[in-house]
Amino acid sequence: MTDIRPDALPERKRGSGVKMVYDILRDEILDLKLSPGSPVDEVQLAERFKMSRTPIREALVRLAGEGLIEALPNRSTMVSNIDFLNLNSFFDALTLMYRVTTRLAAQYHRPDDLAIIRGYHDDYAAAVAAQDALAMIATNAAFHSAIAEAGRNPYFTGLFRRLLDEGRRILRLYYQSYEGHMPDRFVEEHSAIIAAIAARDVEEADRIGKAHAQQIVQQVQSLFTRGDRLDLAL
Repeated sequence: MTDIRPDALPERKRGSGVKMVYDILRDEILDLKLSPGSPVDEVQLAERFKMSRTPIREALVRLAGEGLIEALPNRSTMVSNIDFLNLNSFFDALTLMYRVTTRLAAQYHRPDDLAIIRGYHDDYAAAVAAQDALAMIATNAAFHSAIAEAGRNPYFTGLFRRLLDEGRRILRLYYQSYEGHMPDRFVEEHSAIIAAIAARDVEEADRIGKAHAQQIVQQVQSLFTRGDRLDLAL
């Protein structure tokens, strides 16, 4: 393979290095490739990404602002632990956002919104058919974020996206328990949500959104009460 000279590489736009590091580390944290509690070393990251420590540090500041990494008193940094003690509060907020965003989407959506939502639904169905847990988690978040966008309330959209992101690590643990045999009932539930939104049936959208959220919550809660072994250092 022919080596590419550094001066032959396209010039990186200012700030693009920060975004690249941020995006990669964020996905690795949310997908549990970087385990909760694992150390985060600026020097090692600089070597890994072949860049100075300044953009690395800026990316870590962004991740810390989202609560995904935290600085310890001894000035070392680690991936934030999953807050299992406050799961009930998280589930309450998540359920409320499922209801509110689905309800508002039924009330305020535009034709273009439905096309986007259906596109993400197709992506999710394909991920389920492929038994791809990481793709299921990502496309599920995109699907519900698109519904939130259709509700035309940016505050709810922002909050819901953050909750969905925080929930990705919990869902990753949940999907691991299926050992490669993913359920497909959520595809049908997503179809029912779309139908209620398309019909502008606000009450039905609220009901389905609540039921959908509660079923997920109950399943995740059952995972942590069964005493199953989780192959993850917490």
